[in-house]
Amino acid sequence: MNKQQIKFNEEIEQYTKTWTPAKVAAFRSAFLTWYDEEKRLLPWRVNQEPYSVWVSEIMLQQTQVATVIPYYQRFMEWFPTVQDLAEAPEDKLLKAWEGLGYYSRVRNMQVAAKQVVSEFGGQFPTTSEGLKQLKGIGPYTAGAIASISFKEPAPAVDGNVMRVFSRLFGIGEDIAKPSTLKYFDAVVRHVIDPIRPGDMNQATMDLGSSICTPTKPKCEACPLQSFCLTYQQGTQENYPVKLKKIKVTHKYYLALAKENNQGQFEMIQRPSEGLLANLWTFPLIEVSKEDYERYHQEWQGTAEGVLASETDSLLKTLQREYPEAVWQKQPVGEITHVFSHLKWHVLIAYGRKNQSLIAEETDKHVWITPETFKELAVPKPQEKMNQLLKKANYIN
Repeated sequence: MNKQQIKFNEEIEQYTKTWTPAKVAAFRSAFLTWYDEEKRLLPWRVNQEPYSVWVSEIMLQQTQVATVIPYYQRFMEWFPTVQDLAEAPEDKLLKAWEGLGYYSRVRNMQVAAKQVVSEFGGQFPTTSEGLKQLKGIGPYTAGAIASISFKEPAPAVDGNVMRVFSRLFGIGEDIAKPSTLKYFDAVVRHVIDPIRPGDMNQATMDLGSSICTPTKPKCEACPLQSFCLTYQQGTQENYPVKLKKIKVTHKYYLALAKENNQGQFEMIQRPSEGLLANLWTFPLIEVSKEDYERYHQEWQGTAEGVLASETDSLLKTLQREYPEAVWQKQPVGEITHVFSHLKWHVLIAYGRKNQSLIAEETDKHVWITPETFKELAVPKPQEKMNQLLKKANYIN
């Protein structure tokens, strides 16, 4: 054992030294009794088969439970088995996921489904280590599936778990650092119930979402109050410790809502790789922050001292770059959308295009009516643009 491992073991012992076998047993009993009485009734808890657990866990990443429920029910209806998912057409797969965002998750799911079918005879690996061989399954998801479906006493450590256990044990490690995960993994292993590990992991999720919340935790209602070190010290709101700030990158776009004489709008399919791969949007033109801010000021009527001879207005830019359409002087409006560490700012420009000038359609470029927008798999920013156009009476 090297010095680093010895030091880590000593740190974990400092956190767990007061957690005697009797205390651990009392903790398990209190926590599972509370869970049996208060657990949320969720559709994926009816069936603890690994496929349904896996689908729910992937959907729940960075998405609220209330949002996930209808998506989960539809997904399981459309793809009831791992074989169905493995064989699903991509268009239908993306449509099933539309609105959840982070589309790489569902693409990875299909790759993993194909692995299960081709490499494991249609059966999921039964251990957390085996599950991590599948595309898109990391330590958390592997622990969740292994503990719920196969009763392996494996931790499933996410933000909820780190918050609950940082308060229980007074763990002061910065949760923004990936290296901190090992501390929570070790502490959870010390107390997880060997008979009902899945229920304990789910109990932690429920406690973190309803009682041990990020701000103003409801400690008076907590079943673990007597076990919680930071509650006893009155420092619970200082945990978890998160020091690193996430830097958000800003991107600026013009969205071209081009309508022809038949009431159809131009839609473009995005590249097969990268952000929002294979999804459909209006044509998007990336512009500089400076140009975007100038267009925005013109739109809001707050531009000062900007002469048309010195710099292009939005209308002038559109007329020069896309002369085949007749552009409205002012944008329809603006939408913004945040993707994890990226924020889009989009001004929607509206133009009418002569029917005779429409380019021939291709697999990546179509003209469709607003009534058929729903037939295409579109990302959340496009849904926002559609709603804005509808509100402004450009579409029905």
